[in-house]
Amino acid sequence: MFTAKPAAALIGAASLALLLSTSVASQAKDPPACAAINFRPLAAGTGDGVQTAGLYRSRYIGLLEVKSEVKGGQAGNYFVTVNNNPPAAASNLPKSVADCAAKKHLPAPGAAASACTGDRLTVLIDHGGDKRYVLLYARQGTTIQLCSAGTA
Repeated sequence: MFTAKPAAALIGAASLALLLSTSVASQAKDPPACAAINFRPLAAGTGDGVQTAGLYRSRYIGLLEVKSEVKGGQAGNYFVTVNNNPPAAASNLPKSVADCAAKKHLPAPGAAASACTGDRLTVLIDHGGDKRYVLLYARQGTTIQLCSAGTA
């Protein structure tokens, strides 16, 4: 037979657990300091014009798209947009971007390549302070090159 004390203790413990779980879930999460998102290139024979190779929707940065200008069924230069706008060019990148690239096994950012094509595309996102740095890398075989770097 149950007594009032154990039943009250059980109800109190369940209430406390419920309060803790809702307070933890309601806290706003910070964006990850470093992220890398991989995309596949467009297939050969794609229709001409600007085509989207891939998209990713993030609650921290918005809509991220990798696109290419297609001519004669062949993808040309790949580029990235954030919320349908190209990122503002960033030439002087902080050390956190190079650290982020190293964590994701990408080369440290240097000079951007003149053409951005490859068999795998990676968007690197570094949340350094109040800025979000967005870098596009292209891999061709074992060679990885930086295509563009900007802020969103």
